[in-house]
Amino acid sequence: MIEVFKTYLKGKGNYTEEELEKVASVAVIKKVRKRQYLTQEGDVAKNHAFVTKGCLRTYTVDEKGIEHILNFAIENWWIGDRESIQTGHPSIYNIDAIEDSEVALISKEKFDRLCIEVPAFNDMINNILQKSFLVAQNRIHTFISLTAEEKYLSFLEKFSHLNMRVPQSMIASYLGITAETLSRVRKQIVKR
Repeated sequence: MIEVFKTYLKGKGNYTEEELEKVASVAVIKKVRKRQYLTQEGDVAKNHAFVTKGCLRTYTVDEKGIEHILNFAIENWWIGDRESIQTGHPSIYNIDAIEDSEVALISKEKFDRLCIEVPAFNDMINNILQKSFLVAQNRIHTFISLTAEEKYLSFLEKFSHLNMRVPQSMIASYLGITAETLSRVRKQIVKR
């Protein structure tokens, strides 16, 4: 699966073969079974994770036991608790696999060193962070401004590939609505 990671890197920057090998050499491939945690609330996150296969989610569980999904990550996406990695504080998030998955893990120390020693890697990460900020900003706007139906239609437009891979209850959680509301919205859309 390291080849998936290298192919991704090639598509995201102008790496020399030596730089590609340097980045790939610090990545550790880990299999994560369905429902297995990559990180649990209370753990200090130590690795950045690149998904080479499968689907994972980041979420919290409130005092009533209700899950609140922050994001999903499929092949060629990054996942991790950046705040915990950067600060060394315990994570408030759980990250687990929705389906059998594989990730390329890079420790904080090695990741930071790559950002210094491999300019193409640093540029790629800065690009990802900028795009992530915009996605988060748009997600907040969607969350506070749109109706349940508009949220779902926006989700389908942006993430149609996730609709068949992720249980509807998890999509509802991601949208900040109940599963019942999502079911009602889906029925209304089908009737039209």
